[in-house]
Amino acid sequence: MPGEELDAVIGVDTHRDTHTAALVDTVGRQLAVLVISADAAGYARLLAWAAEQAPGSRVLWAIEGTRSHGAGLCRALRAVGAQITEVDRPTRRARRAGKSDPIDALLAARSALAADFVRQPRTDGDREAARLLLVERDRLVRHRTAVLNQMRDLVLTAPEDLRRRLHDRSIAGLIAACSALRSRASDDIETRVRVQSLRRLARRARALTEDAKTVETDLKTLTATAVPQLLAEPGIGPIVAAQLWVSWSHPGRIRSEAAFAALAGTSPLPASSGQVTRFRLNRGGDRHLNRALHQVMITRLSCHSATREYVDRRLSDGKTQREAQRCIKRYLARRIWRLLEHETAIPAAA
Repeated sequence: MPGEELDAVIGVDTHRDTHTAALVDTVGRQLAVLVISADAAGYARLLAWAAEQAPGSRVLWAIEGTRSHGAGLCRALRAVGAQITEVDRPTRRARRAGKSDPIDALLAARSALAADFVRQPRTDGDREAARLLLVERDRLVRHRTAVLNQMRDLVLTAPEDLRRRLHDRSIAGLIAACSALRSRASDDIETRVRVQSLRRLARRARALTEDAKTVETDLKTLTATAVPQLLAEPGIGPIVAAQLWVSWSHPGRIRSEAAFAALAGTSPLPASSGQVTRFRLNRGGDRHLNRALHQVMITRLSCHSATREYVDRRLSDGKTQREAQRCIKRYLARRIWRLLEHETAIPAAA
């Protein structure tokens, strides 16, 4: 347990403008409380307070919202080599004694003391850059999809002549055709407005496509440097590799391949009854990571002979198609964790 190797724990309840810190000893007794501003001056004040108030130098910082309101504090603590653990927001049951910033900070410290291990926050640097690029690409793709749907709606309800010119085109063909549209003198006001809308939407779709390609190029460069062992695996491209890397973060953060599988939502959940042994779908965990593993599985099923042979063996053993696919995802979670944790390529399974 963390408390056996510490002198004190400082729990921090983070907010946009202020942070509240509670210092406790190794048995959870509150020793001091401090409220600081959420800026560099506040962080310096908090570090000075901790050095003065803590009963020893071995201090664990238990912080809520390490990737949101607590991100700045995490960077300041990492800069001085502090030990940090990530804690969840208190549950409704834990808040039976009341709700306030000092109480939440105290609960954060005590929950870190009661934990079986230290939950390291995800790192910054290249990994955070990859996360930002993934978020940007997701927004660009979603926006582009919305724009294309608007274009299809306008084409669907267009006059017959215009609809015939734009119907049954590929995405690239539709964008090109709509960009080249021009109003004619004989067009009524509705058709002129429709043509102008389609041209504007086509320009927007083209710009979004170019931006998405630029982001994907940046992701390719980052992943080729940071996780080349993933890119060498069948079915893993730069975007999927980036998501796997972002969810994993760094060596030591996820203590075992079983923990990684639980994070990915690929660990089996028993759903047996009587003499029937079954495992059901795990809907928990990091769904972005789960989706990345699913994409790898789908790609391998289409082009990787070893994966198809594995599914055939599972089906012959009496598994359903879905159960066989869950087995593949569990195998992928195990293999990818080992590739990331050991930072090197490993031989493929037979």
